[in-house]
Amino acid sequence: MSFNMPSLFVLVATIGLGLFLTAILNWILKRLSKQETGAISSILLRRCRSPLWVLIPVLLALLAMRHARVPGDYQALARHLLSIGLIFGFGWLLVTQILGLRDFILLKYDIRTKDNLKARAVHTQVNIIVRIALIAVVIFAFSSILMTFEKVRQVGIGLLASAGVMGIVIGFAAQQSIATLIAGLQIAVTQPIRLDDVVIVEGEWGRIEEITLTYVVVRIWDSRRLVVPVTHFLQKPFQNWTRTSADILGTVFLYADYSINVEAVRTELHRLLEASGKWDGKVWGLQVTNSSDKTIEMRALMSAPDASVAWDLRCEIREKLLIFLQNRYPGSLPKIRAELASFPAPEKEMVR
Repeated sequence: MSFNMPSLFVLVATIGLGLFLTAILNWILKRLSKQETGAISSILLRRCRSPLWVLIPVLLALLAMRHARVPGDYQALARHLLSIGLIFGFGWLLVTQILGLRDFILLKYDIRTKDNLKARAVHTQVNIIVRIALIAVVIFAFSSILMTFEKVRQVGIGLLASAGVMGIVIGFAAQQSIATLIAGLQIAVTQPIRLDDVVIVEGEWGRIEEITLTYVVVRIWDSRRLVVPVTHFLQKPFQNWTRTSADILGTVFLYADYSINVEAVRTELHRLLEASGKWDGKVWGLQVTNSSDKTIEMRALMSAPDASVAWDLRCEIREKLLIFLQNRYPGSLPKIRAELASFPAPEKEMVR
């Protein structure tokens, strides 16, 4: 059966009209989104422009199919293809709106600020929830497309009859994967870690760079990436230096002779901290924490706004205190004492 040329022309013209209307609508939406930068309506309008290139032409083509004289075989094929396009378009639109809501929420919480504890918590929860929502939308859209095929629909009905048995089998086979996904949800709710948290995992110091439903990426201090399963943070101990706040205490240990003037070192420490821009002004102190038969141990304590600054502050104070000891108290640097015992001179051997 041949295709009716006027009907083909109507469909092509309808799709062309849809593309033209989409271009005009996108131009209008672009102008509207620029008027309220940062508003939720502006973000959603900007995000929805791309899916309209599929939705509007497909919707107009479906309406034109009612009036176009298309032979039965071609009509069924055309309706099937347009239905797939409609499902794809709506799924795409839903994905863009979810991402738009994510952008709107995260825009209000900037993790680049110093006091970013609340922002990091929100970023962690929102990113995990958005990933779950996107996976659900993709699965639903893909399943809907498959159900448009008659043979697949019949197979699906047959599978539903044995859903109980299949559920048990799949549950046993994928119990580790399911446990991992549940662990990802627990991370989002309980938040033992958040984005940009400073942690020590497997003996490595780094920051949480990415959290997914199955794994966590830790950016090590030397720019390496440590990929850890999410279950690790629920089953094994680890250190989180920014769990409740980003500020942290740093220590510097110095060793000197017993003759050192501890009070002078304490005064110099305070002067160096006040001159440094890395000290937050909250905590400082110097104490003699240990002694041995050769030296005494002095611990300099100082606070910093975060772990990275604390590291730099410790290095700075350690270097400057060493210079202070070398210049002011060179005789009090660690030394090894020894006592020389005097022995009587050996008698000359008598010559016979």
